[in-house]
Amino acid sequence: MSMRKNEPQGMGEVLKQFSKTHKLEKGLDNAKVVELWEKLLGPGVQAYTESVRLSGDTLHVQLSSSVLREELAYGKGSIISMLNEELKKEAIKKLVLR
Repeated sequence: MSMRKNEPQGMGEVLKQFSKTHKLEKGLDNAKVVELWEKLLGPGVQAYTESVRLSGDTLHVQLSSSVLREELAYGKGSIISMLNEELKKEAIKKLVLR
């Protein structure tokens, strides 16, 4: 049984420790990335997005439009930077558009 800490902690810190202890960070990051993809790239891109999946440090995005895929390929670096900035960590290093 773990020892109780005497000093009060914020709810955010407790949840962060819990997710780290129970190895939930990857799943939480994946869910957050799916949400951020829609928020940051907007409904126009979301309409052509079939799936978004974070595997390790690679973000895989399945698109139904080849034109949009080519257009987004030019901005891969900035998309990765925007997502990592919102996640507040370097979770994504590579973006694969299919």
